[in-house]
Amino acid sequence: MLVYLAEYLTQYFSAFNVISYLTFRAIISLLTALGFCLWCGPKMIRYLQRLQIGQVVRHDGPESHFSKRGTPTMGGVMILAGIFVATLLWGDLGNHYVLVMLFVLGSFGAIGFVDDYRKVIRKDPAGLIARWKYFWQSVAAFVVAVWLYAVSQPEDLVLVVPFFKDVMPQLGLVFIALAYFTIVGSSNAVNLTDGLDGLAIVPTVMVASAFALVAYLSGNINFSEYLHIPHLPGAGELGVVATAMVGAGLGFLWFNTYPAQVFMGDVGSLALGAGLGAMAVLTRQEFLLVIMGGIFVIETLSVILQVGSFKLRRKRIFRMAPIHHHYELKGWPEPRVIVRFWIISLCLVLLGLATLKVR
Repeated sequence: MLVYLAEYLTQYFSAFNVISYLTFRAIISLLTALGFCLWCGPKMIRYLQRLQIGQVVRHDGPESHFSKRGTPTMGGVMILAGIFVATLLWGDLGNHYVLVMLFVLGSFGAIGFVDDYRKVIRKDPAGLIARWKYFWQSVAAFVVAVWLYAVSQPEDLVLVVPFFKDVMPQLGLVFIALAYFTIVGSSNAVNLTDGLDGLAIVPTVMVASAFALVAYLSGNINFSEYLHIPHLPGAGELGVVATAMVGAGLGFLWFNTYPAQVFMGDVGSLALGAGLGAMAVLTRQEFLLVIMGGIFVIETLSVILQVGSFKLRRKRIFRMAPIHHHYELKGWPEPRVIVRFWIISLCLVLLGLATLKVR
């Protein structure tokens, strides 16, 4: 929004020209989202406490989690509000990368909101029935996948394979399926990871930071040619949304750090996960998401293996899934699990970025 105003004002005051610089707007977007969340966080927590919107804790979970019962949840509304405010102020709203991200974050946030609402307001432990949750996730992801396929040139629908600079197979219609599974899978993976204070939000911030850089490189023809990644004109604007996610995530972490004052709920985890998936699809870096978001992949695989093993062999592989609960039941204090997972996530993000050069 301010981009257009600055274009008009630049003819009278040249200082407004600074707003046209992408790096400036990305940094200010981060600070705007961070400041918004720090400002509205205490107000929202008090409001949720007044409404008695508290977390529902599994009876079969670790005993250390019983004390979390009643902690305000649905803090993801604050995260999404921060992202939207920062993006609407500093993003180019005529850029289709920005519009896709806003649609993904908004639609998946709405699905998570309904799920949380049924759990904490209507006191329905099941929340939104799983098949309906997956149905609406599928609808939103399919709309994005089909639209991106329709507006993209055939030569742009490629799959970037890490470590191989000349291996970029054209996908054709397969792109729709890949985009769909990337967005839905990433959404649910972050949702599964969101089980400890700050466990999901920090890896999300790290991965979003990395994708802000990838988007900038992809949008610059010189950097994209040097790194042998697809050149995507206008993709740099995606960095404004990515840094808004970083700022909002850090603002939320201020209140979500151990011991948490508020949880993000499905409204936050489903939207942020889908947002990461959409960024991977938009930059044609789906494999990069698997590497950098390795923590989310590990958490998801632990659930799949646990369920599969129990159904086939009537035996459990882990003491509890997702895997962060396994380490809790082994006696690790919650902060130790959280910080060690953060360290692993940082290493994976750095490894993912290194693959851009090692080809």
